[in-house]
Amino acid sequence: MNSKDIVQAITTGQTALGIELGSTRIKAVLINNDYTPIAISSHDWENRLENGIWTYHLEDVWHGIQDCYSKLASGVFEKYGVNLSKLKSIGISAMMHGYLVFDKDGNQLAEFRTWRNTITERAAEELTDLFGFNIPQRWSIAHLYQAILNGEKHVHDIDFLTTLAGYVHWKLTGERVLGIGDASGVFPIDSNTNDYNMHMMELFNGKAASKDFTIKLKTILPRVLAAGESAGRLTYEGAKLLDPSGMLEPGIPLCPPEGDAGTGMVATGSVAERTGNVSAGTSIFTMIVLEKELSRIYTEIDMVTTPAGRPVAMVHCNTCTSDLDAWVALFHELVEKLGHDDSKSTLYNLLYQKALDGDPDCGGLINFNYFSGEPITKIDGGRPLFVRTPESKLTLANFMRAQLYSAIATLKIGMDILLEQENVHVDKLIGHGGFFKAKGVGQKLMSSALRVPVAVMETAGEGGPWGMALLAAYMTDKSLNETLESFLDNRVFAENKSIIAEPDAADAKGFEVFMERYKKCLAVEDMAVKVFQ
Repeated sequence: MNSKDIVQAITTGQTALGIELGSTRIKAVLINNDYTPIAISSHDWENRLENGIWTYHLEDVWHGIQDCYSKLASGVFEKYGVNLSKLKSIGISAMMHGYLVFDKDGNQLAEFRTWRNTITERAAEELTDLFGFNIPQRWSIAHLYQAILNGEKHVHDIDFLTTLAGYVHWKLTGERVLGIGDASGVFPIDSNTNDYNMHMMELFNGKAASKDFTIKLKTILPRVLAAGESAGRLTYEGAKLLDPSGMLEPGIPLCPPEGDAGTGMVATGSVAERTGNVSAGTSIFTMIVLEKELSRIYTEIDMVTTPAGRPVAMVHCNTCTSDLDAWVALFHELVEKLGHDDSKSTLYNLLYQKALDGDPDCGGLINFNYFSGEPITKIDGGRPLFVRTPESKLTLANFMRAQLYSAIATLKIGMDILLEQENVHVDKLIGHGGFFKAKGVGQKLMSSALRVPVAVMETAGEGGPWGMALLAAYMTDKSLNETLESFLDNRVFAENKSIIAEPDAADAKGFEVFMERYKKCLAVEDMAVKVFQ
């Protein structure tokens, strides 16, 4: 589409906006009416560890969103010479799970407890037993029940419990709603009704009442909406909150707010049965759309949904690239001290490519990338740890390969359950996130480690916020009875190009040897958490 047509789409309000609050960046993507990005902006931020809680302050949320939107609007004006005042639709997404609670006057009752926290073990175990359904520690209901078990006084004043995406959407529209994918990380979903599981909700109400919590859960949770449903309109106050300049007009429709897992599925076209994606950035997780239910409960597997409500098996690990990033920063500091001014992106690419020269089993090197606890391996805290024996082959190539393997290792444990024990079929995984930025490296090693073809799509470069913009566009553009799957297949990805990596036998065998050592060394990582306070 030429520049004149893009200007026409902007001035007549035919563009859709997706904003995603990720773990390290808030990002906005504006798409044209052919669903391609025409403007992109971002704002860097970082979580805080305060009093043992991983959190973000809500003032940082709004500062970040406003800065991100301001950069987007400025970029549109600089590139196309027109102001951004009208939009066809808006979608808000954010990191899933966590705990945000407010009283009847809208006052925040407790610090935002993010997905990264592993402080709800007792609650998660009790609820899993109660429901006969796996409740991970990071889910909102686990945080609520843990607060009840802890005797935290604020729980009796809760009027609204939501996720970060739900909170932002509420402030922009006044609507207390959630997209079904994000809601599936709040409380278990019944895919037959596309709503919370009412039987489990009654079980929770009874259990909580015995702990002196008498508020009915349904009254404080967001209403569940599926992709394509209307989720309210931008209010005058919401428009000023998003764009303090006053340029943005109120009244713009918003689609249901979603979690970053759901937007990753949309951005990779992985919403139909036998499709799946792997998101590898600050955290790492796979999402596999199931053909049938799993045979039993696995604490390593989360049952969530697509934004349209289809059941999904999710393997989620809290840390992926954070340890890698720290080591690259250290090497970059050395390079600068030596008088070189190579960019960090150049160094990333060089080090990732070097990993391909390493021994398939990393020469006996083991690395744990745990910046926080990992429930899958029953590790309670974050202690990044590098381990080797005197006989290990310590080379730069082996070291970097060990870093990349470490980013995949915990995920591999959960994926083995799905692929080997449950015989789940997935034709290929679509990869997205920072782990795949060095062309061909992370993709090749991931494919061999999981023994599944891994594709990286040219059109998925903007990830979650682009997926959120697509969900916003789907709400306004879909024809009667057009499913999300057909919308993505026929309108968005019909001419998509991707590069596919097939598993390499030598790398796959080497990774298995690495994993044998990795599992044995988990006792060392556990001890590090206990003694290194």
